[in-house]
Amino acid sequence: MDAAITPPRFLYFDLGNVLVMFDHQRAYRNLGTLLGCAPERVWDFVFAGGLNARLDAGTLATDELYELVCQEFGCRPPLDKLALAGSEIFELNYSLNAVLGRLASAGYRLGLLSNTSDLHWQYLTNDRYWLIPDAFEQVVLSFQVGLMKPDARIYRLAAQRAGVEPHEVFYVDDLAANVAGARNAGLDAVQYTTTPALVDELYRRGIRINY
Repeated sequence: MDAAITPPRFLYFDLGNVLVMFDHQRAYRNLGTLLGCAPERVWDFVFAGGLNARLDAGTLATDELYELVCQEFGCRPPLDKLALAGSEIFELNYSLNAVLGRLASAGYRLGLLSNTSDLHWQYLTNDRYWLIPDAFEQVVLSFQVGLMKPDARIYRLAAQRAGVEPHEVFYVDDLAANVAGARNAGLDAVQYTTTPALVDELYRRGIRINY
């Protein structure tokens, strides 16, 4: 390792389209089938109508969403079926999770920093995905802290929880706006494109794993 390189003290990863890939279209189709309507109508009410954003921000609870959906669509499917229809949209990013496992084994401090909802978090942590959340020392989720990326406050909170300065954090996100927000808050951040490209970025920062 180059003696001039000081590796980051903490590594934070985004969730969606980084650790797990997702497709919102699947949610629209699943919910449309369950509610007996066109997927476009689900989109208009839940997503374009801002309810999904309120879930991520923690200002709308899952049971409140359920009541609004039942009222809007004139039916009352079981809550667990509605939750599954709206959450069965994820696929594990195997290549990146393999890197995550190697980072954890090498003793690097890892965290998760994500805009997500209680609905999706419960789905993802129900023994479905390897290393989520067990690999992470810190988990900072928008719905729990009431802040959403790219608000600078959520990045600073993440650094504070890790017990390090913002410039000592390396952060990975799939969205350019969230990467820019992290950099504006003082973090070292990169946009996720491919796992080999990310490994190159880790190596440039003095992080060595067997990949």
